[in-house]
Amino acid sequence: MEISCDIQKAGHSFRRSGSSFWIDNGSGVFSTSSHGEDDEEALKWAALQRLPTFQRLKKGLLATPQGETNEVDVSNLEVKERKNLIERLVGVAEEDHENFLLRLKNRIDRVGINLPKIEVRFQHLKIAAEAYAGSRALPSVFNYCVNLVEGLLNSVHILPSKKKHLSILKDVSGIIRPCRMTLLLGPPSSGKTTLLLALAGELDRDLQFSGRVTYNGHGMHEFVPQRTAAYISQHDVHMGELTVGETLNFSARCQGVGDRYEILVELSRREKEANIKPDADIDIYMKAVASEGQRVQVVTDYTLKILGLDGCADTLVGDNLIRGISGGQKKRLTTGEMLVGPAKALFMDEISTGLDSSTTYQIVNSIKQYVHILNGTAFISLLQPAPETYELFDDIVLLSDGHIVYQGPRENVLEFFESMGFRCPER
Repeated sequence: MEISCDIQKAGHSFRRSGSSFWIDNGSGVFSTSSHGEDDEEALKWAALQRLPTFQRLKKGLLATPQGETNEVDVSNLEVKERKNLIERLVGVAEEDHENFLLRLKNRIDRVGINLPKIEVRFQHLKIAAEAYAGSRALPSVFNYCVNLVEGLLNSVHILPSKKKHLSILKDVSGIIRPCRMTLLLGPPSSGKTTLLLALAGELDRDLQFSGRVTYNGHGMHEFVPQRTAAYISQHDVHMGELTVGETLNFSARCQGVGDRYEILVELSRREKEANIKPDADIDIYMKAVASEGQRVQVVTDYTLKILGLDGCADTLVGDNLIRGISGGQKKRLTTGEMLVGPAKALFMDEISTGLDSSTTYQIVNSIKQYVHILNGTAFISLLQPAPETYELFDDIVLLSDGHIVYQGPRENVLEFFESMGFRCPER
């Protein structure tokens, strides 16, 4: 009896000491969810920290709806576990998304890791094209045959080219700064799409290009811009036979994880050295999005939630022959295809076409929260945005006839045009 009592006392003493394994020291290293953590959870986390780095980054503590905490493999999360995790992180996208990003940023800041920033500069950008005008530009069989023969004769200098020189961008320069939302405005055919394509490295090679585009001072030839930047087209091009969820899954698999795994490795190492216990849900999410096995599903569920597409995740996208989702949902899906990737610089071309003002506001506001909190870069072209959406931006770029008319803070636009003699009517 005495021996068993001694064993029980030793067990209780060990459990009491386990609760103080992670010491606060007044430095605020604990998240809100870990203050009321019981002794058993502390012991489970201490056991995880003794694992090798590779295994530690694949394990986490996941809370169940009953309040229990179980050790899980983040690469093999079940559908119900993923849904519950996303629901706890961003239950209501309009209200909880910013808080979720702040929790992510808080974990990274506690150990002194600086997220990478991208500043895009373009200098003396000139883009032109050689194209047929008038009836010769029509896509007919006759024009195709004539253009083919004429092209052959032009190549051997027998017949001069009848193409006309069209100047799209005329010596434009500017800066797209990180952590700031930049809005691109301009009338149709002013060169907005061409500018976005040039900055994203997606410009057609048949166009005549001169000038310089740099990312943090590095030219486009020094790296692969498609791994750093994402261009979101104004055209919705999807496979009608896939569902909305399958479309996002496919896009996420094609884009990979980027630098998320390297950041997670360094983050985990510094937290272990500083005896910091992270928020359990945030830890599971970050490990899942950095894991090749589970990243696709978790990122897809998160993107569906913030874009309001979770209700049609299992619906076919559809096309002219297959009935599917609406035009507004297709526009949101086009945006989501790029958001599921690791790109830090977003170039978005008229993403509001076909959307109502409230949906546009919700999407742009989500992007604003990402840009401001996680040091992203966003250059967004909109067609006649609502005043509420316009107020979300920090900088404005006005483009007209291939020239930049104004670039600077949104608050100074009216003052600038008044100084030029164009006063906005009071209404």
